[in-house]
Amino acid sequence: MKVRPSLRMIGRAVLLASLSVPAASAADALPKSRAALFADDEPAATPAAEDSREALFGDDLPARQPAAEPPRSRDSLFAGDDLQSSAVAAAGTAAIASPPALKGFFQNRMAYTWPNPSHWSEMMNHFDLSAQGRLSSNVKWKLGARVDYDAVYSLTSFYPQSVENDQRFNFLLRENYLDISADNWDFRLGRQQIVWGEMVGLFFGDVVSAKDVRHFVLPEFEILRIPQWAARAEYFKDDFHAEFIWIPLASYDNIGKPGAQFFAYTPPPPPGFQTVFLNERFPSSSLSNTNYGLRLSVLRDGWDVAAFAYSSMSAAPTFYRQVIDNPQPTVVYEARHKRIDQFGTTLAKDFGSVVLKAEAVYTRGRGFELNNFSSLSDADGVVEQNVLGWVVGLDYNEIADTRINVQLFQQHIFDRDPGIIPETNENGYSLLVNHKFGDKVEAQALWISSLNRSDWMLRPRVSWNFEKNWRAAVGVDIFHGPPLGYFGRYDANDRVYTEVRYSF
Repeated sequence: MKVRPSLRMIGRAVLLASLSVPAASAADALPKSRAALFADDEPAATPAAEDSREALFGDDLPARQPAAEPPRSRDSLFAGDDLQSSAVAAAGTAAIASPPALKGFFQNRMAYTWPNPSHWSEMMNHFDLSAQGRLSSNVKWKLGARVDYDAVYSLTSFYPQSVENDQRFNFLLRENYLDISADNWDFRLGRQQIVWGEMVGLFFGDVVSAKDVRHFVLPEFEILRIPQWAARAEYFKDDFHAEFIWIPLASYDNIGKPGAQFFAYTPPPPPGFQTVFLNERFPSSSLSNTNYGLRLSVLRDGWDVAAFAYSSMSAAPTFYRQVIDNPQPTVVYEARHKRIDQFGTTLAKDFGSVVLKAEAVYTRGRGFELNNFSSLSDADGVVEQNVLGWVVGLDYNEIADTRINVQLFQQHIFDRDPGIIPETNENGYSLLVNHKFGDKVEAQALWISSLNRSDWMLRPRVSWNFEKNWRAAVGVDIFHGPPLGYFGRYDANDRVYTEVRYSF
């Protein structure tokens, strides 16, 4: 599978267009798949090599290797297949089975939110373990799982009981699949990561993934992303690559429970009204609710160009509402997932010291919440809109041990309904600066901002690889903007955090 660094709007198909913009709901605020901000296909088995450009936020930034460099083999495109040894590769078609190779990591993150009321907001412990091997020269397998335990819900009582029950302890199946190769075809069956897109810190073209957004888009992407149960077929011929996917049982964004620090955003109710959230309604398991897509890519004269079409039950929910007058004026919200169609293109080109990347995604039928409560007769408080999101980025590596990435993005809403929060054109930009001090210390700052209003997020961080396989980090997450802003809604959630990670 072709793995590329990537980015999700500030909307269902595009992240930062809605990212820096107030969206109709938390899901709508992101590129409707609430995608997250930082991307990588799967966790690294060990810390990045000392000469690599590992991102500040874990493994979410691409290495120095030019994005447009053609893959050297089909195995290099098949994500996660790092277990193949040179001996196995040399064996050709010989039926060689390999013993399981184990890898994983343990990570502790401690976060303290300091605006009033100041409190511990995260004491998260992740333990991730995976095993992979091969049954023969053309059949490979992988099994993986992760256990999460957040001690903040055991040691403090700041959050509601429903949030504590939802976020204190989780067991998650990660990638669990079987790979089969046959001539120019590769097949992957099972729970897997499917990465579409080219961007560094935002999700536009990466439309297939579901996300765990209970901590907004702050965790590393390997933690943020939720694999899909899918059947995938890939065809390789020279510089051409075709990918077909079918997801019979989809995974959806995990938005958490009301009262959590980063629970999905809904417009505030009119004065005198209370707000009630019903349980999220997920699509039924039926053939009509399955997801499917096609992606084609080609490499010509250094230009890596791809186009895709994807029809799915939206991974991110939209909050439908009902207004009740008696006995107590109440706005009742229910998160639902509706079908959307997405069509997009991505490109990447290496110009030496500068790498150009771009993505564009057209989303048909994305739901936006109406912010106008003056007409309480609205049937469900949601309007469907067609949206075009695009992003262009430049990655500059000419300065020694320094990387600079600049991206400009926009979300355009066709025939915009005046009752929704985002404007017809929501514009924004991001700036990432990364510098390496010697072999062990790395500093980075990520800034993402709207151009329509003062609505931004700043994430400075320093990491230290103090021993082999060990990494420590300290960072700050700062949000600023109006109450309806994509970042401004979390203005009271600025936090400082530490991380310690051991990879094996």
